[in-house]
Amino acid sequence: MKRLITFRHAKSGWDQPTMRDFDRGLNAKGRRAAATMGRHMRTLGLVFDAVLASPAVRVAETLDAMADGYGRRITPAWDRRLYLATAQTLLEAIQEADDGVETLMIAAHNPGIEELVLLLAGAGGEEELATRGSVEDKYPTAAIAELHFEADRWSAVAPGGGQLIRFVRPRDLDPTLGPERG
Repeated sequence: MKRLITFRHAKSGWDQPTMRDFDRGLNAKGRRAAATMGRHMRTLGLVFDAVLASPAVRVAETLDAMADGYGRRITPAWDRRLYLATAQTLLEAIQEADDGVETLMIAAHNPGIEELVLLLAGAGGEEELATRGSVEDKYPTAAIAELHFEADRWSAVAPGGGQLIRFVRPRDLDPTLGPERG
């Protein structure tokens, strides 16, 4: 069985409008959300063997803050193709993963991450459909999804072939990490 954890980068700052999108870093709320998600992943016992990541600054800073909460440094494989990638490009990167990796995390951007989860998740039962509905509503910054595949090789991961196990948003763990209310 192969397990995939998808992780959208945390909330980034827009305080420098002339900065290139690629170079935008996290804001304070984003750093807090990523660390919170790292602590939650540790509590769940989510262990990953490898991480594929967009090299954008906000993704790198998300993984650093997540590692602070998780309690373990990670060394991602940076892949320029993942920057603002489509679901199809993300899937191709996953299918190229080393088959010795049982649990893979992919850290990237929306809308690609959300579309990837919806592409890979099978029909499932009532609970899985409710989880899928949450993903369809919105895959917010710093959220994670976990999918399982009855496959021995990453190249066998295909649309509709996954079981959506969980979808966790930062606001599920700390309401202050949810959207601002006006």
